[in-house]
Amino acid sequence: MAKQQLALLGGEPAVGPDIQFITWPAITQADRDLVLASLDQDKHAYGPHVRMLEEEFAVWNGNKFCMATNSGTAALHLCIAACGIGAGDEVITTALSWTSSASSIIHHSAIPVFVDVDWTSMHMDPAKIEAAISERSKAILVVHYWGVSCDMDPILDIARRHGLAVIEDACQAHGATYKGRKVGTLGNVAAFSLNQNKNLCGGEGGLFVSNDEQCFNLGRRVTAFSDMRPAHAGRDYDDYGLGWMYRTSDLPAAFALSQLRKLDDTNAQARENWQHLCDLLEGTENLTPAFSTDERPTNGYAYVWRVDPAYAKKRGIPLRLMTKGIVTALGAEGVPMSIANWLLPAHAVFQAKNAFGGGAPWTYARPEISYDVAQFPVAQDCVDTCLWNINTHRPPNGPQQVEALAAAVRKVFENLGNVPIPEE
Repeated sequence: MAKQQLALLGGEPAVGPDIQFITWPAITQADRDLVLASLDQDKHAYGPHVRMLEEEFAVWNGNKFCMATNSGTAALHLCIAACGIGAGDEVITTALSWTSSASSIIHHSAIPVFVDVDWTSMHMDPAKIEAAISERSKAILVVHYWGVSCDMDPILDIARRHGLAVIEDACQAHGATYKGRKVGTLGNVAAFSLNQNKNLCGGEGGLFVSNDEQCFNLGRRVTAFSDMRPAHAGRDYDDYGLGWMYRTSDLPAAFALSQLRKLDDTNAQARENWQHLCDLLEGTENLTPAFSTDERPTNGYAYVWRVDPAYAKKRGIPLRLMTKGIVTALGAEGVPMSIANWLLPAHAVFQAKNAFGGGAPWTYARPEISYDVAQFPVAQDCVDTCLWNINTHRPPNGPQQVEALAAAVRKVFENLGNVPIPEE
């Protein structure tokens, strides 16, 4: 069969005008009813739907304790505080993630220490963690990126042997499992996001969870007004230190509560679409498929594919320019696509080592710590090759959209030699 001409070069787009990709999530009458119920009652701050969300999510995920926050980033900050981490302490985390995985550490004046990832899963490589441990290390913050669990057994073993807490960034991983156990129940504490693009959507918000009451209470203190009020002034606990007011309000909690009550169904639909897309792309030359295994199955959040670095190397093209060319070609075929930009050590705050002025928090401990990006070659390759879009395979999209998406991807990868490469 002759290859189809790329739309970028004058061919017909793979995605016809009859195909519309629908933005997640679908809004139902149940969502409207709960949001209106929130509006029609008179406790609009930390109200009854917040408490129902906390209780029902704890049951759903298997946690003893849950607090709803105003963002996943806030929930991650609570995790840092919950583990007794303070100024100058070090937290080991992945070099490849969204910014909050590292900024939450800095929020509590602690120092991120980055570890490279493995190519196949794009998660923190357990074999590289111990080399990053120092006398200042207090925790390992794992990121269940793209809706798939990290390889937790070796990480938990390292943490036990070195007396480190384990923090789970599960912001993209609602319902993901590791050997049958839900993420958010494996470490000391965990954070989930309720941002619109997550499997559990509240528009915005987060969830801080733990099975350890002492950890939970330590983290929860950060959401209060802190010590600007006298001890025993009507609070559930006394605090000393700054408070960030991270509580959420009733309205987004009501929306999230409605979405939670159908999360098992929407996750099942997302996984079905994810697997259908995976099957359709199987065998596509020069394409590295998304990662999911029987022990670490996807929750369907994101399908992330990459161009094989060997192909770009063979053509003598920098990986990132190759990927940018593919993004442009897919856009012309009717598929909006994103390219990853999140090699964390490359961010300006780490290159400058100056978050609060005067070099803080690095001046508290190890100002000599290096964030040279050359230390993270695998993560850099992942960043330079990642392609993803969560609004093409997730429900309410179905087989029609998934098949159109797969056709566009196959068409571009079958014509990689003709994909125009942008200038540097």
